[in-house]
Amino acid sequence: MKITISGDVGSGKSSVAKLIAEKYKLKHYSAGDFARKLAKKKRITILELSKKAEQDKEIDKEIDASSKELANKDNFILDGRMGFFFIPNSTKIFLKTKPEIAAKRIFKQKRKEEKEDVSLKETIKAVKRRSSSERKRYEKYYNLDYTNKKHYDLVIDTGNKTIKETLEEIVKYFKEHKP
Repeated sequence: MKITISGDVGSGKSSVAKLIAEKYKLKHYSAGDFARKLAKKKRITILELSKKAEQDKEIDKEIDASSKELANKDNFILDGRMGFFFIPNSTKIFLKTKPEIAAKRIFKQKRKEEKEDVSLKETIKAVKRRSSSERKRYEKYYNLDYTNKKHYDLVIDTGNKTIKETLEEIVKYFKEHKP
């Protein structure tokens, strides 16, 4: 079983992926973790890394290489915006939410490495900037709009759902579609 979860910033990709990994006994990988690790190595924030990536394609190449390496593995889940593209033979899930809801979730987590998250208002701005930056880069580098729902087997709006409700919707989908 190969599952990729893409989606909006703060839509719950990593949280849901961890629960799916636990339920189905899958190895969990996260493109966000790959990016945060690279940002930490470069001693910059994730937003600064995203901004630098607009001018330096090598940043995305390095993060994407970690995702691409998984293509020949079995029994894993990858959360990341481009996972569906790098793992084409996966069950592809997209989680969407509004920037304001995403910002509340991110701000509540108090991620130390994301220094922009000093207030909810600033976090909303950071979410919008990061989303815009990533969308532009992926269109430029891959000629692809990762937000286009046609790429996915299942699309879920997580805005008014708990993580548990999102998981239940995915489990129901798997029962009906046998990944």
